Amino acid sequence: MSKQLEEAQKQGAGTLRRFEKVIGILEEHGYNPEKLIPILHAVQQEYRYLPEQVMMYIANSLDISPARVFGVATFYAHFALKPKGKYVVRVCDGTACHVKGSMLLHDALVKALRLENGATTTDDLLFTLETVSCLGACGLAPVMMINNDVHGQMTPDKVVELVEAIRNNETGSRE
Repeated sequence: MSKQLEEAQKQGAGTLRRFEKVIGILEEHGYNPEKLIPILHAVQQEYRYLPEQVMMYIANSLDISPARVFGVATFYAHFALKPKGKYVVRVCDGTACHVKGSMLLHDALVKALRLENGATTTDDLLFTLETVSCLGACGLAPVMMINNDVHGQMTPDKVVELVEAIRNNETGSRE
């Protein structure tokens, strides 16, 4: 049993359960501080963001400063410090997409997802909306991605249909 697992057990069952997956990720990476980025990536895949308590636990487990962990987490745009939705919708606003109306897609998504006051994630944590500089699919402009799926030649009506289909599928699978 690892030193960190023993420490978590001493702190109580609640702590152990809370950090069980993190402990597994740390063990997979041999508690190597040089593997901080892949560790943070794996943790984010698990939680969909990097919770502050988890980053503190990682810092303690790797025997590095919390500032180093937070520094890495805030330096790279890929890492999120707030919960993201199950479906991350990225609207390209590169030159080709912008010229072909990508912001109309964005505006339609804001309305369809009922995002208010600058919010980017829906209250039910189903969707997060992001605007990105380029998705590298200029020939299909305007383009958006939902998780890892690229959708080209989109219109405001098509993006709303796509999001509603996902929402309907999700609510149907919960019943």
